[in-house]
Amino acid sequence: MARKTTATPARAGDTAGPDKPRRTLKPLARLAPYVLRHKGLVAGALVFLALASLTTLSLPLAVRRVVDHGFASPDTTFVDTYFAMLAILSVVLALSSAGRYYFVITIGERVVADLRRDVFDHVMKLSPGFYDRNLSGEIVSRLTADTTQIKSAVGATTSLALRNAILFVGAVAMMVVTSPGLSLIVIGAIPLIVLPLVAFGRSVRRRSRAAQDMLATASAYAGEAISSVRTVQAFTAEPAASARFSASVDDAFEAARRSITARAFLTAFAIFLITTSIVLVLWTGAQQVIAGTMSGGTLGQFLLYAVFAASSLGQLSEVWGDLTAAAGATERLSELLSEEPTIRSPAVPAPLPARALGAVRFDHVSFHYSTAEEQPTLHDLSFEVRPGETVALVGPSGAGKSTIFALLERFYDPTAGSILVDGVDIAAADLQVLRRRMALVPQDVTVFAGTVAANIAFGEPGAARERVEAAAVAAQADGFVRAMTKGYDTEIGERGVTLSGGQRQRVAIARAVLRDAPILLLDEATSALDAESEVLVQRALDRLMTGRTTLVIAHRLATILKADRILVLDGGRIVEEGTHASLIARGGIYARLARLQFDVGHEAIRGTAAE
Repeated sequence: MARKTTATPARAGDTAGPDKPRRTLKPLARLAPYVLRHKGLVAGALVFLALASLTTLSLPLAVRRVVDHGFASPDTTFVDTYFAMLAILSVVLALSSAGRYYFVITIGERVVADLRRDVFDHVMKLSPGFYDRNLSGEIVSRLTADTTQIKSAVGATTSLALRNAILFVGAVAMMVVTSPGLSLIVIGAIPLIVLPLVAFGRSVRRRSRAAQDMLATASAYAGEAISSVRTVQAFTAEPAASARFSASVDDAFEAARRSITARAFLTAFAIFLITTSIVLVLWTGAQQVIAGTMSGGTLGQFLLYAVFAASSLGQLSEVWGDLTAAAGATERLSELLSEEPTIRSPAVPAPLPARALGAVRFDHVSFHYSTAEEQPTLHDLSFEVRPGETVALVGPSGAGKSTIFALLERFYDPTAGSILVDGVDIAAADLQVLRRRMALVPQDVTVFAGTVAANIAFGEPGAARERVEAAAVAAQADGFVRAMTKGYDTEIGERGVTLSGGQRQRVAIARAVLRDAPILLLDEATSALDAESEVLVQRALDRLMTGRTTLVIAHRLATILKADRILVLDGGRIVEEGTHASLIARGGIYARLARLQFDVGHEAIRGTAAE
């Protein structure tokens, strides 16, 4: 169990200071491998994209022929023929546009599905220390809001960007072919348009990233409040929660508004320069038509290409803003993907014995959490648990009991010393192999939305139904499960909200039974049970503990009495060790804790032990 801290969470990959690099479209290159996985879709998109662009660029040629030749003759055959061709081109344009839309949107959906899967798989492998520093709600926001932003960019936005880029290049080329003189005016105006776009684009990128960060903060708090709604309502804290979320939403809106303002100004500036250049070109061309140095059809053709080039450049300015926002989202996801787990299996793991014994040894172990280096949790801790032995860990809150479990599961590595399982240093063992030798029954049971059967089989998803039901019977859970509407197929809601605390505890015990691991870790496993249920579950635990190495964190007298040894911890050190009776007789910390927690006199505890 990871210890909760009060340290301010930091976003993954954040870097502070003035030297932080400016954000560009480069993060989008991280998406290239995802796109290239689907070469067939990419090829289809490019074919239809090129066909739609070429069809659009052919329209001004037909217009020129109609103006210069069709209007010069009273015979309408020529005009009818060209307009029939225009009708055919419109059909081709419609079909190619539909094909382009289908392929690019499908690519966007496929890429985002792959990206979400990869990011989720990666964060599931990150060490608990990462989650000590980061808000889970913000990570979920990156998986949802940021990937949605990327989906838009990879699909529609990228398609529009490519289409407009092709139209722009093609239109400029055709303008040069149509009238080199007029083209100089347009081409000369391009730097005046592009350079400000690049400059303003940096501001848009910064503000888009700020808006995404603010939204992630709001989403993180919303996730916490919604998942703990009963606590919020129990303390009548709805107004405070709403006020805090409203403030986060307002901050996100203000950041988004600043981003929108920058993009709106960018678009207005681009359109002004573009339309001004078109007006100048049209005026110059009109002078040439009047002078007889250019035909009206040629001017019309050039003007249409100029409009295509101008509109394409204008749309590129809008698309640029979407792409920069997607680049910011990609960067945030890349930060997650670049996080490396601090706890991992070695390249060549040392094999654990094929026959698991369940021997556990802590050898001069010291540890402190990275978020509280000035507060060491364990100090030079040494103890050994023999195969099949039951050892109870007792001590005041903060003594380090749960940390021992966390280190044994290798959620963290000790800052000094070593931990051995069956004679092998766990730092040298394969993580999956190590953890499969342990079964944990935590105090704060995690139950997932789904059926009872799926929750019991959580660690053994391929387990047969007979084994699942047998585990429930052993955990004294079969009775209440069969009383449900659909038995083992009953949906129990998010975090098992339809179950009582004791029922959730028995589901967790059933998981441990099904896992059938040689080392059993019980963290207050009967704490949520009433007296009658505790007796039933204790019997199940007695059977489960038989032949297994068991470490128990418990204050309940029944569990402690059955322990072979009791280790009393205080301040991260073992201060007392012995049986229940010997520790009571010593009159030290254990005896004091027993009096406080069981609320009985010293002699009564002695009597219970004697019985």
